[in-house]
Amino acid sequence: MSESLSQSQYQVCIAGTGSYLPERVMTNADLEKIVDTNDEWIVSRTGIRERRIAAPDEFSSHMATKAGLKALEQAGISGEEIDLIIVATITPDTFTPATACYVQQQIGAVGAVAFDISAACSGYLYAMKIAKRMIADGTFKNALIIGSEKLSHFINWQDRTTCILFGDGAGAAVLRRAAPEEGSILATEMGSDGRLTHLLNVKGGGIACPITKENADDNLVTLAMLGKEVFKHAVTRMKESAEKVIERSGLKPEDIKLVVPHQANLRIIDAIADRLSVPNERIFVNLEKYGNTSAAAVAIALDEAHRTGRIERGDHVVMVVFGAGLTWAAAAVRW
Repeated sequence: MSESLSQSQYQVCIAGTGSYLPERVMTNADLEKIVDTNDEWIVSRTGIRERRIAAPDEFSSHMATKAGLKALEQAGISGEEIDLIIVATITPDTFTPATACYVQQQIGAVGAVAFDISAACSGYLYAMKIAKRMIADGTFKNALIIGSEKLSHFINWQDRTTCILFGDGAGAAVLRRAAPEEGSILATEMGSDGRLTHLLNVKGGGIACPITKENADDNLVTLAMLGKEVFKHAVTRMKESAEKVIERSGLKPEDIKLVVPHQANLRIIDAIADRLSVPNERIFVNLEKYGNTSAAAVAIALDEAHRTGRIERGDHVVMVVFGAGLTWAAAAVRW
């Protein structure tokens, strides 16, 4: 699904970013103690060296709030000025109410509309597209979008093919109406293919497969993945969606200051860089420190790129993601 901006709509900019990572660091050496793996095997196949693990009493809403407050501070906007909150997560605090409602309470956004979306690793850019449209048409002025995940809660720590991949964390951005001299979100793209739901999922815990006394030990509420098939589809869909937003933005590969891809696997990132004809030095990677944090991954990466000076005013940035569903999304931004 693509989007173009009519002349009657407001331009929308990213006014601030923020992120939060839990204190606990789990290294590959730590994983060697609990599952049959080793650092060389993990790094060679994924590029991941460590990941963050949330505390037992630290939930998605807590991480989302901390990331959101940093984004608000950078944007110079108070919680009371936010009138839309979207939290992208597959690890909500509760089935209901939405995690976004807890965030609303914690940041004091008393007048905001708050809701969650579930699009796995693509969720943050889905949220960006939704918030952009709702600001552009005049419905809202200031939006807070957040990707927040506590994936460690849904990991089978005996499955070495998946437990090495994932971590916890949150990333956020404030979107608002842009002044004439400011940057803007130039183009967005998203899609999904429900024929491929079997490739990456958590089978249990919903009404289709409730957890009972009889199946409680069957690891049904853990992430399961067919890695080779996911890799193939991820590269194809990420390339296609990135190319679409680049074309609709009127950009060429040489115009792009930075590509911020989903941080899932270094091999996927390298394949995307090659297919987009963008040199590796213009691809932002922090995968080695945090692993795959699902909806939070591209949000954390964008904030880190911004705060470390990899992005400056006027730069063109392309974000591209892929996740369970299967889902995918991309966005092109003039900073």
